[in-house]
Amino acid sequence: MGWLITLMVLFLLASIPLGVLVRYDSQGFLVRIIVGFIRFTLIPFPKRKKKTPPQSPEKPKQEQTAPAQKDVQEVSGSEKKGGSVQDFIPIIKVMLEFMNQFRKKLWINRLVLKLILAGDDPCDLALNYGRAWQALANLMPMLDKAFVIGKRDCEVECDFTATETLITAQAELTVRLGQIVWLGAVYGVRLLKELLIFKKKRKGGAVS
Repeated sequence: MGWLITLMVLFLLASIPLGVLVRYDSQGFLVRIIVGFIRFTLIPFPKRKKKTPPQSPEKPKQEQTAPAQKDVQEVSGSEKKGGSVQDFIPIIKVMLEFMNQFRKKLWINRLVLKLILAGDDPCDLALNYGRAWQALANLMPMLDKAFVIGKRDCEVECDFTATETLITAQAELTVRLGQIVWLGAVYGVRLLKELLIFKKKRKGGAVS
């Protein structure tokens, strides 16, 4: 019975979503960290009241003597050079594969993109309206290819009374804790293996 409870606890922990919510609108940037059902604001920073320190009675000023300057000794040594690119490429490949797999695990719960075009000329506004929708139509397939998107709310509107074009953008990205642990374990082992091979090469040993 105990192992069943342990499995249930591990399953629940692995299902915890971790992520970030980023929003930009007329109020500025909003960044919130997501940990399960808990969300706390990272930007804007919460304002804290400054405490005024108690005033201490003034002390008579004492004459300060300038500290003696110490002689700075230059350390002579050979100039550091870069490492071999061929030895560095396998490590880069592992890191790029990790980032690619991590990107595939990211889930955009909700994507909001609203553009309000401003202008008093109907012809120019209609032209910009068509261009905005064309740009949006080109952007969405790229986002669909890069991420898994749940709900999406994309709109382009026109406002003849506005003086400037406004935009509202929001993306809520989450990934499961279990997926992070799994990717970290798999690619952590691979990266450690490549580092051991690199270390063996530096020592002049044969690599099988």
